[in-house]
Amino acid sequence: MAEVLTISDRDGVRTLTLNRPESFNSLTVSLKEALITALGEAGSDDAVRAVVLTGAGKAFCAGQDLKEHLDLLRADHPSPLDTVDKHYNPIVTAITTLPKPIIAAVNGMAAGAGASFAYACDLRIAAESTKFLMAFAGVGLTADSGSAWTLPRLIGYGRAMELFLLARPVDAEEALRIGMVNQVVPVDEVLPTARALATRLAAGPTTAYAKIKEALLTSAGSPLAEGLAVEGRTQKEAGATADHREGVEAFVAKRPPAFTGH
Repeated sequence: MAEVLTISDRDGVRTLTLNRPESFNSLTVSLKEALITALGEAGSDDAVRAVVLTGAGKAFCAGQDLKEHLDLLRADHPSPLDTVDKHYNPIVTAITTLPKPIIAAVNGMAAGAGASFAYACDLRIAAESTKFLMAFAGVGLTADSGSAWTLPRLIGYGRAMELFLLARPVDAEEALRIGMVNQVVPVDEVLPTARALATRLAAGPTTAYAKIKEALLTSAGSPLAEGLAVEGRTQKEAGATADHREGVEAFVAKRPPAFTGH
């Protein structure tokens, strides 16, 4: 039986591939649990300095596996949506707090929680054929997987509300125009482009990247004073790294820096 999540490493980059192509990488309990574990391991492994999240086959991720969900509903499960607290919230927390950059290589349809995972990543590379769909209202549900927080911060409150209420698909061209993604490329270039960008980041100042993520995440929902306090603390922490000294030395010497991630 094929693994529901495959993992590969190259040049400091770990690629996590959702591997249920026959079901458009829809999210079963086993896949969600595998992803939670893999994100935690990537975060704690010093050899991993950047992460790429992608999907096998023609889709990035179609969201929740509704067949599995329907079985719970038909069985009158007392908490059919406890997966939000058990799986989706921990996955999005792991993505956003990962102490290294994570790039979504969106190789096709991204719907529901699948789209939400892409929004939670630091950067998004999308295929020309990609469509994003916030499908929750279509099955009588509200937002989850952090999308009510992440999507308005990417594209604005008004556009996000439209996409949630109308469940209107967004193609790659529009996604780029409104700031939902960072780059659009042909489908066969999505993973190479994302890996090339991740490789570049993997050679960078890893601790500084982690502190940038922490500062932006905190400041996105905090008063200015709290944001300034976090900037002050994280700047001191980044300033104490060997990479900071190397960066300054390289700048003064007019040479490329050789960052180690420490």
